[in-house]
Amino acid sequence: MELLITVCFLFLFCTISYFYKRFSQMRSHSCYMLAYECFKATDDRKLDTESCVKIVLRNKNLGLDQYRFLLQTMVNSGLGEETYGPRNVLAGREETPTLMEAHEEMDEIMFGTLDNLFSKTGVSPSHIDILVVDVSLFSPFPSLTARIVNRYKMRENIKSFSLSGMGCSASMVAIDLVQNLFKSYKNAFAVVVSSETIGPHWYCGKENSMMLSNCLFRSGGCSVLLTNKPCLKHKALMKLKHSVRTNIGSNDEAYGCCIQIEDQQGYNGFLLTRNLTKAAAKAFTMNLKVLVPKILPIRELIRFAVISICKTNNKTAKPSLNLKTGIQHFCIHPGGRAVIDGLGKSLGLNEYDMEPARMALHRFGNTSAGGLWYVLGYMEAKKRLKKDDKILMISLGAGFMCNNCVWEVMKDLGNGNVWEHCMDRYPIPRKNTINPFADKYSWINDERLNFVRMDLSNIILS
Repeated sequence: MELLITVCFLFLFCTISYFYKRFSQMRSHSCYMLAYECFKATDDRKLDTESCVKIVLRNKNLGLDQYRFLLQTMVNSGLGEETYGPRNVLAGREETPTLMEAHEEMDEIMFGTLDNLFSKTGVSPSHIDILVVDVSLFSPFPSLTARIVNRYKMRENIKSFSLSGMGCSASMVAIDLVQNLFKSYKNAFAVVVSSETIGPHWYCGKENSMMLSNCLFRSGGCSVLLTNKPCLKHKALMKLKHSVRTNIGSNDEAYGCCIQIEDQQGYNGFLLTRNLTKAAAKAFTMNLKVLVPKILPIRELIRFAVISICKTNNKTAKPSLNLKTGIQHFCIHPGGRAVIDGLGKSLGLNEYDMEPARMALHRFGNTSAGGLWYVLGYMEAKKRLKKDDKILMISLGAGFMCNNCVWEVMKDLGNGNVWEHCMDRYPIPRKNTINPFADKYSWINDERLNFVRMDLSNIILS
């Protein structure tokens, strides 16, 4: 009898110990967002209509056809009058960028956001255990992570990672990397810095498919503070629930649809092919197939399954998942008006859902990997984010990749953040987001100009 009691006691003790260990591991594997800080440049770096025109006219490789293409692209871009450009381009040195200017561009973003992040949270740089920097187009030696470590005199045993070449989806790759590292490092702090260098990669040629980047990409970035410390759960803004990465680079068309090349004149730039839309749709669909079962309630999955079965007998039935049964907010990468419209249509979103992405594009432009955080900032500044809400972050990038994640809001949020200075002016009605280029330079489309030889740059400047 005593032996039986002892065995039962040991069994109960082992069971409790097992589940306690599992519970502790689950808690330590959590990824909490404590704060994020978006970059806002100074007013002297604003790219309004007149500044953009001056930059375009400096390119003597362009002719009437290229002017018309740029006019149409700028008018339909969704960008406003207050986006920010790199200093070397504004100063007219886009054809002769220097290493020093590239470093200065990155320093202003990295150190500016990190200074504010450490100051607002009270976390010392010496307490950071993991550092991830994702900048796709600038990979200097020593690395940007080493530059940050040197600036803030971080610890010798810090785990640092520099990610490059991943485009607009790089920030989600960095977040996923931190989440996985948290499984090995308990009670840790991590910092993710997401940005891009625009100045050294300004396209100075005349190929239409390579001039798109000049019209869309602008300066910006964000630094994010993460932790897996259970004791800081009450201070967290959000908790990472799911992260799914999809890479279809094995497909030749997908790999080459967004690629850095040299044009026939020797100018470096980014070629965007017509296969981009196809690759994005394929990667996005594959990603959702993995993510959706994790985020939607069972009832919605059953409803979708029933409708899908009925479709075999009724060709008019079009099954679709209602993502809003599991997601309250959609943080779409502000890659351009076409990107936002396409994703919104495929997900069945309304204008309210797409408003944050549209306004982020209008105010800050496409800031590459940092773009999603401006969209999130808009949601917070508008006091949309309430406790227990779920946010789906959607990012697409070269490779071709689709990297998405889901955050759970830990408390009601309402910080004005980087939007504080202009929140009273937003949202701007969609009809008012048309770029002023349309009114001032629509005469370029006059077909009579096809038969006239003249220096358009002199006419436009006058």
